[in-house]
Amino acid sequence: MISFGESKYEAKKNGSITDKVYAISTYKAYWWNIKHYLSYLKDNHPDCTTLKKARTYVPEWLEARERQGLSAWTIQTEAKALGKLFGIRPTDSDYYNPPKRLRANIKRSRRPVISDKRFSETKNKEFVQFCKHTGLRRSEIRKLRGKDLRSREQIIIELSEALSGSLHARALEDALLFENEYFLYVVGKGGKERYSPIIGENVDEIVARIKATPPENKVWPHVHTSADIHSYRSEYATIIYKKYAVDIDLIPKDKMNKGTGKMYQSGVYFCRKDERGKKLDKKAMRLASAALGHHRLEIVANNYIRGL
Repeated sequence: MISFGESKYEAKKNGSITDKVYAISTYKAYWWNIKHYLSYLKDNHPDCTTLKKARTYVPEWLEARERQGLSAWTIQTEAKALGKLFGIRPTDSDYYNPPKRLRANIKRSRRPVISDKRFSETKNKEFVQFCKHTGLRRSEIRKLRGKDLRSREQIIIELSEALSGSLHARALEDALLFENEYFLYVVGKGGKERYSPIIGENVDEIVARIKATPPENKVWPHVHTSADIHSYRSEYATIIYKKYAVDIDLIPKDKMNKGTGKMYQSGVYFCRKDERGKKLDKKAMRLASAALGHHRLEIVANNYIRGL
């Protein structure tokens, strides 16, 4: 199933997406959970020696995990991993319906947790500022090298030389939607390219550090495992959203609902669940999403944009 670097978008169109794994991180997470399940079978069902028979115990395992009090995120990941292994679809009779992931139940990156005590933001101030102003994932920070800095002028030149309509050209075009002067070239999940704008008041310091790093050397040789990278990405996304968002009332009602005959704002995103009633500017959301390396607005709305 390994399809690192292939187009997930194309796979969705031709229907082959369920048979592939596009990111190394996804592969590692799924394989770890599968091995955990196999250990459970070995201890509880030693007579199970084939994958065909192993499929029948999936609901039993996930129900046991739910009774243990594990989070909906953990159980859903395990369910997806086993679903990928056994080819289980939501429409199958033996499909296990995992608990829903509710924004209100998120603990990590929203309130202090034990692991935060292992990381001092005061002692690692430069690293924290770097994370908040570049929006990179932990894995992306670990891979970042001195050669990955780009100026706006360099991006314009690269775009003029890029193949029109290519994924690389689209990434360059997305970068120019921002007003920033410096960007970081990133190859994220599934081999997806992007140019993340460097924002905030510490741009000069961040750029100076990268320029002082030899082209093939890592900008951050060591990345602390307890640093709450997701919360820094959230701050980054929120800053970008606030910069480009306009007053919701100023977004025009430009489309008509065929059912009611009423005009509505197609440029407005309506939040759901515990955020019901909140409205966001879709254009600003897309910019925040592009900077983070995501492409679905609900991910940015549910997991990154906060405090509005």
